[in-house]
Amino acid sequence: MILLHNISYGFPGGNLLFNSINITLQPHTKSALAGNNGIGKSTLLKIIGQEILPLEGSVTVKGNLYYVPQMFGNFDHLTIAECLKISEKLNALQKITSGEVDEKYFETLNDDWDIEERCQNVLSYWKLEDLELNQKLESLSGGQKTKVFLAGIQISQPDIIILDEPTNHLDGEARKLLYNFIEKTDTQVVMVSHDRTLLNLADTIFELSNQGISAYGGNYDFYAEQKEIEEEALHHDIHAKERALRKAKEKERETMERKQKLDARGKGKQEKSGVARIMMNTMKNNAEKNTSKLKGIHAEKISGISGDLRDLRSSLKNADQMKVNFNDSNLHSGKILINAENINFRYDSRSLWKDPVNIQMVSGDRIAIKGSNGSGKTTLIKLLLGNLQPSEGTMTRSDFNTIYVDQEYSLINQKLSIYEFVQQFNDKAMQESEVKTLLSRFLFGKETWDKKCGALSGGERLRILLCGLSISSKAPDMIILDEPTNNLDLQNVEILTNSIKDYQGTLLVISHDEVFLEEIGVEREIVLD
Repeated sequence: MILLHNISYGFPGGNLLFNSINITLQPHTKSALAGNNGIGKSTLLKIIGQEILPLEGSVTVKGNLYYVPQMFGNFDHLTIAECLKISEKLNALQKITSGEVDEKYFETLNDDWDIEERCQNVLSYWKLEDLELNQKLESLSGGQKTKVFLAGIQISQPDIIILDEPTNHLDGEARKLLYNFIEKTDTQVVMVSHDRTLLNLADTIFELSNQGISAYGGNYDFYAEQKEIEEEALHHDIHAKERALRKAKEKERETMERKQKLDARGKGKQEKSGVARIMMNTMKNNAEKNTSKLKGIHAEKISGISGDLRDLRSSLKNADQMKVNFNDSNLHSGKILINAENINFRYDSRSLWKDPVNIQMVSGDRIAIKGSNGSGKTTLIKLLLGNLQPSEGTMTRSDFNTIYVDQEYSLINQKLSIYEFVQQFNDKAMQESEVKTLLSRFLFGKETWDKKCGALSGGERLRILLCGLSISSKAPDMIILDEPTNNLDLQNVEILTNSIKDYQGTLLVISHDEVFLEEIGVEREIVLD
């Protein structure tokens, strides 16, 4: 069981990230934290996992807890056994089996005589049977590191599992193993993820926002449906407030016009009846006071409605306004762009693929490249782009322009400011004011325009790249995306999906996110072995 009471957290010298968070997570439940980029999901997860302390409030955890982090750099100097926290037991077992009888070794082992066998079985489950327990973590790929920490769950057998973006570096096969484990386990799970398949295994979604935290009793699909209903209700409320504002302004105008007519009529009667000038001035002052009072009453009402309307509009989602409207590619449909016959690539005289690869790509294709970690997906992209030459086979490429978005967004010059970067795409001489308006639409306010691109997060880099593509008058003939949803939150995945699914050019994607591939309309797959 996990209980958070009045949890607040903020960074030194900055605003609070969240304030007075209260949630109770019951044993044997599967919960996920959702919310926009930068809202504090991973920070709250670290507080739950007792990796960091809150500024205020208390955290109560009943049961043994196991934490799978998002980043593994801090563990690179450790061996696999040390990461799994079994190195002392393995050492004790080795000492005992070699004849040592010191009591401390028996105490350390604690009758866990099959620890070595259990480790090998668990590593085998995660397809890590070729690894040695004394191997340093720095020698492993990102996917292997993740699987090592996932293997630690079954070895530790905790009461509570904390997962921070566990599928980021996993290939399709490893993701299925994780889905299967989470679905079958009776252990309490708390996770942050952008993987919608994984989120659909949760029984409660907790949404973190600027207003606090809200619980949705269901999986991600249920949460998305409820958010859509809330969005429709929000639009209805906005339209109602807009009507109320128009009526209030109209009422103000009518009232003031009526008052002016009455004042003018009264003044005429007073002049005809010969009212003294001093009395006329008094009556004029009273009329002006009444007019000012009326204006104040209406202004207060209009200001209140306008404030409510601003609050409602600020709650609207930004995904739709950030959609990129690509121009059509100039290539005719069906033109052969790439023809590769029996190609392969050698590393240290060893062929990368067991069977040579054959690919023909024509304009308008939407293709996904799939394969396990280390199967050569990124190498194939480099071959298709002409950045590498095949060691075997033949390949021809026609003339076409390409946008290649890799996992690091290396297309973005990190030394340029946000404004300088998008100006590189301004090939139709768009006015400065128009460029800055578009930047604001993509959530880059004027306070960020001089910010260097190197300081941007993954989600921000995606948005600034899409903003640049929105400015350009030339649609790329081909867009290549290499694991585009890695490290993106759900809002940014939605922005990317909305931008790409209506693109009419050729699309080549490396991704293990099956929901994303389905939503952008991938038509065929290339599976590497």
